[in-house]
Amino acid sequence: MTPVPPPFDPELAVLLTELRDLLRPGFTPADLAAARESAALALAAGPDLTLGGAFEVTVREVPGPEEAPDVSLLICRPAAPATAGPRPVLYHVHGGGMVLGDHRIGVDVFLEWARELDAVVVSVQYRLAPEHPHPAPVEDVYAGLVWTAEHAAELGGDPERIVIAGASAGGGLTAALALLLRDRGGPRPLGQLLMYPMLDDRNDTPSARQMAGTGVWDRTANETGWTALLGDRRGGPDVSPYAAPARAEDLSGLPPAFLDVGSAETFRDEVVAYASRIWQAGGDAELHVWPGGFHGFDAFAAQSALARSARTAHLDWLRRLLAR
Repeated sequence: MTPVPPPFDPELAVLLTELRDLLRPGFTPADLAAARESAALALAAGPDLTLGGAFEVTVREVPGPEEAPDVSLLICRPAAPATAGPRPVLYHVHGGGMVLGDHRIGVDVFLEWARELDAVVVSVQYRLAPEHPHPAPVEDVYAGLVWTAEHAAELGGDPERIVIAGASAGGGLTAALALLLRDRGGPRPLGQLLMYPMLDDRNDTPSARQMAGTGVWDRTANETGWTALLGDRRGGPDVSPYAAPARAEDLSGLPPAFLDVGSAETFRDEVVAYASRIWQAGGDAELHVWPGGFHGFDAFAAQSALARSARTAHLDWLRRLLAR
């Protein structure tokens, strides 16, 4: 029997109906070229990243992984002089199912937070699958973070107060980055903000089965993204935790984490399990499951009551983290 999906929040359900052609769940490899073209057009007409002159925005090419191309970083620094010493740094990893986008996707939200927190934003552009499968994306993200930590003072930032963060695929890469930094003895982030992160290549949780064919990013789309990243290894026994963090056997010694997810989305159960395993390993994690939320609801329905609650929770956690 097909599992019955949980209900969508009523306000979000209306939006899904209105945008059903745009927010179709079943993304396949055949859709990739058109999706990339649409994403590029959307980014070209995107928001003012200076927020009306509040930020100075530059793009810098920095050394990438060994024998790999340089990594592009979008660096957004508050235009006003700092009044209380070096600023915290929000290191942003963009979403896009491992196959779409660049360092401008989702960065506008981080700029709003940075304006509230007087922080620097650094957003990393990583190579995309399937042209660049694992480990290329996470190694690019790692290289960008190492450079950011080493040059934080040059950016007016504090290398001891870097928060790594991302949504969806960016959340999964952020979780993988935290594992890599721990295991390689790299810079230690102050915290990790994982917004509905893409964590488990096995794609076989109850929530993945419940949401098949519905919502925004369903089981078919998830298979498309993970197969692009891992090829024939997807779902097999030898997948690295630096590709799929849910595969990690040890979640101890990680920076404090914030995780959230909608109750009506594919990633619900893997995110809840990941938070539980951090607690079981003696770690620090805060988990929110937004009732009736679909994947990416805070971006697609930014003015909804549920999205406003989620954004408030993100900013509150950042404030508490930075006050430690």
